[in-house]
Amino acid sequence: MGAQSRSLGGTASSAGPWIAIAAGCLIALLTFGPRSAIGFFQLPMLTDREWSREDFALAIAVQNLFWGAGQPLFGAIADRWGTARVLLLSGLLYASGLALTAVAPSPFFLTIGAGVLVGLGVAAGSFGIVLAAFARRVSPEQRSFVFGLGTAAGSAGMFVFAPLSQALISRFGWSDALLILSATMLLVPLLGLALRGGKVSRANVEAGIEQTVGGAVRQAFATRSFVLLTSGFFVCGFQVAFITAHFPAYLADLGIAPRYAVIALALIGFFNIIGSLASGLIGQRWSKPYFLALIYLGRSITVTVFLLTPVSPATVIAFSVVMGLLWLSTVPPTNALVAIMFGTKHLGLLGGVVFFSHQIGSFLGVWLGGYLYAHFGSYDPVWWLGVALGLFAAIVHLPIREAPSSAPAMPAAAQPA
Repeated sequence: MGAQSRSLGGTASSAGPWIAIAAGCLIALLTFGPRSAIGFFQLPMLTDREWSREDFALAIAVQNLFWGAGQPLFGAIADRWGTARVLLLSGLLYASGLALTAVAPSPFFLTIGAGVLVGLGVAAGSFGIVLAAFARRVSPEQRSFVFGLGTAAGSAGMFVFAPLSQALISRFGWSDALLILSATMLLVPLLGLALRGGKVSRANVEAGIEQTVGGAVRQAFATRSFVLLTSGFFVCGFQVAFITAHFPAYLADLGIAPRYAVIALALIGFFNIIGSLASGLIGQRWSKPYFLALIYLGRSITVTVFLLTPVSPATVIAFSVVMGLLWLSTVPPTNALVAIMFGTKHLGLLGGVVFFSHQIGSFLGVWLGGYLYAHFGSYDPVWWLGVALGLFAAIVHLPIREAPSSAPAMPAAAQPA
């Protein structure tokens, strides 16, 4: 058997690895799509309900926090009991959250629906779950590439759902549009059937030592490179979540026609596909830590130029193209580095831990956007904070070692008979 076939031992579903990867890409598209287009619902929802931007920002910030907090939990469940079961939960939680958001009578129920339920739904069906399942179906040499495919598919969700959501709002109103998106999320459990058998088996454990979940987490946090990687990914979340939630309102405040907000997020999604695929390929050939440092530096430069240039439709388009190339290009090399450091046995869990840091950043990016806007009447303080954090992230990635963890392995628990 070839290297790829050996890497599938004990994990491949009857559908075959590449059918499973195709299904996983569609799941990433669906789960990333509606939450990336949530900014389009802000102004019509707030106008109709007479709520504040701070109310909306808090709900979406909570969504990002629960997305991050749920990721290690659902990743560990998928590692132990299989990906398909977790994706069933994802579809049900996501659909119920969007439905509750559509009929929420108060900001409290908005926070429960758009925040808690949608956040958990995304956590159970997003990148960490899908990419960990991919990692067990291909050889180590192919991982960076298939991570790029999965990330590009999530990016395609942004490209597809930005114009789709705006069209649904225009045709049916924001509430019915959310109900339609809610029904769409029920496709996730069906597609998840192709990822059956994604749990870890003995044949799948790589060269390593059998570890408990607690032992894996302790070893990870004893590894300096893992801590630096986790710190840097916080910044990614801060930057992209702020733009996703507040960019349409930011452009509206500047007098830019609403159609350019749709164009902007669609362009970010489209060029994110290119950036994610390119990132997966680059990560197979060159230093992942240095590449990540360049991505974060590029983001800070891009935002700085955008803020210092008079805003017009042309500058919005240019910003969206460049930012799209850099948007989620961090995900393939970040997940690949976790797999290199610790293997795939606990990848869902440890990738989820890194992603929790991302979502703490997302929480702060979204919440501070609404909070500081309410106090200063401007989004500029958050933009500049994002620039400074991007420089910080570029620096902390430079010392990261692209090698298996040298931290002492934790002893394994006794295996059941």
